[in-house]
Amino acid sequence: MRYWIVSILSLLCAAELAAQKIGYVSTDAVRAQYESNKQAQERLDAYVDEWKQELAQRQRDIDELDLEIKKNRLIWSDQERVAKEKEIDEKRRESDNFARMKFEPGGDHDQQAEQLFKPIWNKVYAAVQKVSAQEGYDMVWDKSTQPLVYVNAKYDITVKVMKELGIDVGDLEAKQKEAIDGDPRNKRQEEPRRRKSRRATTEQLTTSSSPQEPSTTPITTPAVLDNGLMPNGLPPNGQTPGIGPARSMPNQESDTTGKGPK
Repeated sequence: MRYWIVSILSLLCAAELAAQKIGYVSTDAVRAQYESNKQAQERLDAYVDEWKQELAQRQRDIDELDLEIKKNRLIWSDQERVAKEKEIDEKRRESDNFARMKFEPGGDHDQQAEQLFKPIWNKVYAAVQKVSAQEGYDMVWDKSTQPLVYVNAKYDITVKVMKELGIDVGDLEAKQKEAIDGDPRNKRQEEPRRRKSRRATTEQLTTSSSPQEPSTTPITTPAVLDNGLMPNGLPPNGQTPGIGPARSMPNQESDTTGKGPK
């Protein structure tokens, strides 16, 4: 019983999804072509390069001090050796703190990325919403966050979103059209439509060119007796002999007094 219930629910869900128009978009591809996103990425990369250079310089200072301690370990006094070891430990601790402050989750890198890319993401998101509404989609998947194994390029709105953002998509649009035309599923979908259209046109032409058949409803002829009258005593044309067309006479009540009409 449970198996049948699950099967029925699966069929209902599949039918509901089939009735919806579903598309997909690649926001990674959109941002890769979006000039504002490129500029934001360049600024973030500049921050990262600066932080990496600072870390590299700190590491060089640590390496030089470590080499100095090794060379002079035997000639330094205990106080000098302890002071240098404290100094190198402090430098290592400061370098580790700097790296964590810049690159750990929630650090300066993530904060700068949020500040730089959030306005761009909002624009991309608004463009996706607008294109989806214009094209009548009920659901749009983001292929960048939810990988799709096999999809029909016919339902890819990535290029349209790029156009909405003012991105030049000449080559990408041509490639998408080539992919759509080369997909055999799209050809199978178009063929039944053409056959149905030709069938409807043929039926219209056949209906309009065929002559109308005459009515086959039998005409009933009133029975006529040998004296030329119908069984009700009137001629076939509904006339009273010698008077003309029959007229409706007022209904007079019978005289029950025997006096007759006044």
